[in-house]
Amino acid sequence: MAMILGIDPGSRLTGYGIVNSVGNRLEYVTCGSIRLPDVDHPQRLKQIFDSLCSIIEQFVPQECAIEEVFLGKSVSSALKLGQARGAAMVACLHHDLPVAEYSPRKVKQALVGNGSADKVQVQHMVKVLLGVSGEVQEDAADALAIAICHANTKASLLKVAGARSFRNSRLQL
Repeated sequence: MAMILGIDPGSRLTGYGIVNSVGNRLEYVTCGSIRLPDVDHPQRLKQIFDSLCSIIEQFVPQECAIEEVFLGKSVSSALKLGQARGAAMVACLHHDLPVAEYSPRKVKQALVGNGSADKVQVQHMVKVLLGVSGEVQEDAADALAIAICHANTKASLLKVAGARSFRNSRLQL
């Protein structure tokens, strides 16, 4: 059993979502968005750090997964997004959580089966996979998708490791 915090960083809005991975099942815990005030950028980074620290202290996840930076239209925006990611990662590391990183394409591929899926498809699959009824905000759905991607990736790696261990022990017989 592992509680996983997914983070979709942003310089104006940072999404978070927590799932509990129990065996091959995923359970929805919570999600939301950290709306950043219209203040200077360093203050927004502090708000991301403080808010995520509060969430971590309240829900006590064991692992964290965060979306990697992708190059957008503006270098300035990409730099600000990178700084928001840094603030989020430091909040996780401050609480000794291991941090995994996933590209947006990998997350979409893991959830929808198509690395070019749109936000609506991702939101729909998050709701289906976690049995969530009602609306889930776009940034929160992306954060839950990142957490689901991490849970599934980790489960797949454990299966492969188990298969190799079994195969190696069979070879010794």
